[in-house]
Amino acid sequence: MSKVKAAILGSGNIGTDLMYKLERSGLLELTAMIGIDPASEGLERACSRGYATYANGIEAIVENPGIADIVFDATSAKAHVRHAKVLKELGKLAIDLTPAARGPFISPLVNLSAHLDAPNVNLITCGGQATIPMVHAVNEVADVTYAEIVATISSRSAGPGTRANIDEFTSTTRRGLEEVGGADRGKAIIILNPADPPIMMRNTVYCQVRRMDRDAISAAIHEMAAKVKAYVPGYRLKQEPLFDEDRVTIFLEVEGAGDYFEPYAGNLDIMTATAVKVGEEFARSRLTTAQAGEGERI
Repeated sequence: MSKVKAAILGSGNIGTDLMYKLERSGLLELTAMIGIDPASEGLERACSRGYATYANGIEAIVENPGIADIVFDATSAKAHVRHAKVLKELGKLAIDLTPAARGPFISPLVNLSAHLDAPNVNLITCGGQATIPMVHAVNEVADVTYAEIVATISSRSAGPGTRANIDEFTSTTRRGLEEVGGADRGKAIIILNPADPPIMMRNTVYCQVRRMDRDAISAAIHEMAAKVKAYVPGYRLKQEPLFDEDRVTIFLEVEGAGDYFEPYAGNLDIMTATAVKVGEEFARSRLTTAQAGEGERI
């Protein structure tokens, strides 16, 4: 099967972990790793694995537009504002792993199919990717009036980018709970836990509902957990959902795959795993369209 060419913009921790995951993709062909520091570990690792490497940022794509059709932006929210404009002008699909939110919010199991023609999509936040599918699942059977999530991550897995974007995390995740998850109102909280040894990512989801049907809600939660686990293997329910009058509480844990991050860094792993899932769905759509076009010409 043909593959769609992809490049990673950002050679930090996220970009490096994403590189290892893309190597296993049957639909995406990683062609280049692009950074701004020629001595970065990410560029060194990419070079050693045979990928083209560039240290001049977005200019690498401007100068080599044929290098990729899909660009994963793992830089920063501020940088992506500029990148989004350049990539759109070049006709490249941008999959944004920053909180910049230039394109529609995407949770792959919830609304990706509605945005397969978008030039830029945003992956919200790690907390959003872990919890929005659950809020959506509950909303489908019980009508969520209020959703609150608490994402607890190890302080060791919160790098400078995460720490600098705490405000963006809470506001972007809240919007995702409402606009994608379907809650009438949402709230997001992030906690950096300094425990040693480091804890895995844990998420608590509180949903207030209009229609309390415990069996239907529990079934929806378990079904969604299994679907997320298909592309984030370390995603799991910590225990059965708790019910109290019109409230449902869901406890989640995300263990990283250990490709580049330590297993406790599930908050970072879920972003790169989701990025691959989203990229592959775009690639599948493009390949299907191309094959259909070939068939019409025969």
